[in-house]
Amino acid sequence: MLATFIIALREGLEAALIVGIIAAFLRKNGKPLTAMWVGVVCAVILSLAVGFVLNLTENALPQARQEMMESIIGLVAVFFVTGMVMWMNSHAHNLKRQLETEAAEAITRSSAMALASMAFLSVLKEGFETSVFLLATFSASQSAIWAAVGAVLGLLVAILVGWGIYAGGIRINLSRFFRFTGLFLILVAAGLIISALRSAHEAGWLNAGQQRVADLTWLVTPGTIQSALITGVLGIPADPRLVEFAGWLIYIVAVAGLIYWPAHLRPAPKRAAQFTAVTGAGLALTAVLLFLVYPAPNADIPDEMPLVSRTSQQTVGHISSQPAAGKPQFAVTLEGLPAASLTVPDDQLSKVTTSGKQEWQANYSYEPADASSPLTLDQVMAAYGNRIPVGLSPAQHPGPYQAKWTVNCSVDATMMRGVVVTAESHPATFITLSGSGLQSPRTISARARSAEAGCDWQISPAFSQDIEQRLRDAAAAQDVYHFWAVILPTLFAILAFTCFFSASRQFRRLKGVRARGRSKQGLLDSSTHQ
Repeated sequence: MLATFIIALREGLEAALIVGIIAAFLRKNGKPLTAMWVGVVCAVILSLAVGFVLNLTENALPQARQEMMESIIGLVAVFFVTGMVMWMNSHAHNLKRQLETEAAEAITRSSAMALASMAFLSVLKEGFETSVFLLATFSASQSAIWAAVGAVLGLLVAILVGWGIYAGGIRINLSRFFRFTGLFLILVAAGLIISALRSAHEAGWLNAGQQRVADLTWLVTPGTIQSALITGVLGIPADPRLVEFAGWLIYIVAVAGLIYWPAHLRPAPKRAAQFTAVTGAGLALTAVLLFLVYPAPNADIPDEMPLVSRTSQQTVGHISSQPAAGKPQFAVTLEGLPAASLTVPDDQLSKVTTSGKQEWQANYSYEPADASSPLTLDQVMAAYGNRIPVGLSPAQHPGPYQAKWTVNCSVDATMMRGVVVTAESHPATFITLSGSGLQSPRTISARARSAEAGCDWQISPAFSQDIEQRLRDAAAAQDVYHFWAVILPTLFAILAFTCFFSASRQFRRLKGVRARGRSKQGLLDSSTHQ
């Protein structure tokens, strides 16, 4: 509640100040306020629509995509609030003079549209920032209701203060107000970074740096004042992770240093521009080195998995991966039998369990080595479980029969990262009988055969556990590699571009100042000679 109150108060007060200053200036010059209010109302409606659409879109998404959107909204909110804090910190002292100058230019042009546009754009900027920032804060808050109450109270107080400034009854040191509230918002934005990074992890985007750095359950017990302040307002969870703590600390140190570094310790403009350019070059070089030099992980996964008998647990062969176009394919090689090929069906490629494993079933068939033919009626009955098969009449079909034996071997398996980690076979033996008066072949199940040499295997359980652990370690190493070799270089590249852009602006500004100085000096010299 406190976080949303301060956010709404600060953003609302900024908008109210702009409207109040413009309104007071227009009243002082005897101009109507209609155009200004039209712009304000349009901006408020559009800001509410933006917040409504963002919230509606987020709620309509599946859980994983909601986490993705929460992460994006949180980072956008941090970007907005950082820019707002830095801009107000440098412009609050001359905000009134700047707005009055722009309003005077609009009056000079006698354009109602200019005044409406000025109010519309000013309020829309604050309204859009407020919508995004509050939506991100609602997602990270413990109670959406109290967060909404805080936002409403903050806006009401901002409107009252803005009206008081317009009426002339309230005077505020804007520079000091925005400077102190800016510090609070920096802490809130740092908490949003934690929330955004956690949402990115839950969405599957960021899996590196998830080691717990502290256990704060003793400090942020649910229902306590400390929990409401530390977790609810500042966004610090009870189990902060390494990447979250690093992002939180780096953001606070960097932004607070830029804003609150003592003026007498700041470098001269030229030196500051040079330092910014050098910082950008260092970030760019670091990004390139990380991308090119950081070692890629190498998973130690064998090409063949040993197979053991399900009954005796003795090694009977191996299963290996075979190259195939677009789909997993495996070869089962058993001692004394030809290799059998297993291809994962297309309709099972999307079956993924909650643990990240891919489950599938496949089949292969073969003729057992001990198949005998022909078979007497007694042999058929023995194979069928000492019963006469349905549809077979001893009087009409006394035997012997020509028999074709087929073992249908069904394989249940799981994969991780394209590697088979578990596989187990289940046989079903069938006999197709013909002759002895049968008008058409009859197929029966050989129920008495409980085991088949060619379909009595599984991947060794101990080996499966070992491979599964290796794959988990490889996945963790790949996540770390992706963070250091892709995500971090991308972030450094963006920061480097920002530094170069800022340095170029500073150099152009210094060049303009020197040019104006030389022009003034030339005018003074010419007037002196005259």
